[in-house]
Amino acid sequence: MTFTQQFLAETQQVAAQLNAGAIEQCADELAKIRERGGRLFILGVGGSAGNAGHAVNDFRKICGFEAYAPTDNVSELTARTNDEGWATIFAEWLKGSRLNAKDGLLIFSVGGGNLEKNVSPNLVSAIQLAKKAGASIIGVVGRDGGYTAKEATACVIVPTVNAAHVTPHSEAFQAVVWHLFVSHPKLKVAATKWESTK
Repeated sequence: MTFTQQFLAETQQVAAQLNAGAIEQCADELAKIRERGGRLFILGVGGSAGNAGHAVNDFRKICGFEAYAPTDNVSELTARTNDEGWATIFAEWLKGSRLNAKDGLLIFSVGGGNLEKNVSPNLVSAIQLAKKAGASIIGVVGRDGGYTAKEATACVIVPTVNAAHVTPHSEAFQAVVWHLFVSHPKLKVAATKWESTK
């Protein structure tokens, strides 16, 4: 078997093992956020930050959410990192946005955050703030889901089928899952261009 065949076989395994019930629960929670007039803040680091920016576009354009990704504002992100430290960049940004009980966080992460290992402490701080504010927390995460999975209102864990490929599969399936969300009849309100072009 070539590496390509192996990787594609793993991808099929991940897709087959995704928890459809957890995905539906997340879609329901997202619908509740929009129904109550809440904003959606999408958080991610590294490749997940890139996914967050893309997802903001889709949730705004296709689903009619007021949605934001703090990582899309490079000036503020780097200023906060420089002046206040990495661990609080998202929490302080969310405080400035007056995060409240109507709002929701959508977290994309490979590990979900872990304070003991000092991995993505910025996500942990944001989740702690969201819980205090009464905001919903939705995760699409890999590995065991980390802090996000423990504290989320609803969470999808991307199954690990090969420990050597946790990051690429987790980040790839973040995209699969959020595209499922924005295509879901409970959330989609606008036609996508190519599907509506004859």
